[in-house]
Amino acid sequence: MKNAPQHPAPADAPERKAVKPVICYPVDTLPLPDMDAYAAARETVELTETLVVQPREALTFKVPKGSFFRIISTDGPQVGDLNLWNARDLTERFYSGKTRALHGTHLSTGDRMWSSFPHMRPMATITCDTLDWYGFDEYGGGVHDVIGTRCDPYTGRLLSGKDYHQCCHSNLIRALAAETGLTTEQAEVHVHDVLNVFMCTGFTLDTHQYFMKASPVRPGDFIEFFAEIDLLGGLSACPGGDCGDQHSSDTAPCYPLTVEIHQPDPGTLAGWVSPERSPYPGTHGM
Repeated sequence: MKNAPQHPAPADAPERKAVKPVICYPVDTLPLPDMDAYAAARETVELTETLVVQPREALTFKVPKGSFFRIISTDGPQVGDLNLWNARDLTERFYSGKTRALHGTHLSTGDRMWSSFPHMRPMATITCDTLDWYGFDEYGGGVHDVIGTRCDPYTGRLLSGKDYHQCCHSNLIRALAAETGLTTEQAEVHVHDVLNVFMCTGFTLDTHQYFMKASPVRPGDFIEFFAEIDLLGGLSACPGGDCGDQHSSDTAPCYPLTVEIHQPDPGTLAGWVSPERSPYPGTHGM
């Protein structure tokens, strides 16, 4: 947030500010997912597993490459914080910052979740989003953001002086520790910036501060992903509920989230190949 300026504007300030922006990462050459193939595969899926994430808790789940998974609103409006890892290598994880740079602040159908360096490949592709109608509202808010990090006990302590352990960061740590046998200290280094599923967020138009507002999600809404590699997912049902008021507290109404794993007929993906890691040799000029 920029405070009141301490220096006078130069005479050519209007000209400097009028310079047109340039997109940092033009995506014209970005390999596109075959959405028609995914659509055909979706028509053949069979439900293989259902998990329920309880309010103010988190669960992990595994998704074989070539499968679909859905995150579903069930009993009431609820947002979730999603982490993704390579199921065989926790050091390859979702890279929200690079995903944001490539696809924008909020994700929807056709966007991909990219993995961290040195892998830099699609981990999952969004294949269906029942909230795609929302777009951006008059405040600049949209759904499914990659700009927020996740509610955590460190920021909570900094701003309130109190400790709260049911925040999404802590929830994801406990879930990953239970899944892997790691200690909470070991698991914490693998918990990373999230996709804020169903969360409605943006930046205020005046001060450009990160804001949240009540999510438009309703029971029956879902977001669906295609697993490009073998995935380990972690999902926290945020203690903020629909995040219309506050998070990191026990006062907001909270509801479960459901995760479904769907397996398509392998024949419908005959031409699909799991993406390889980045071919960059890693020499860095040495």
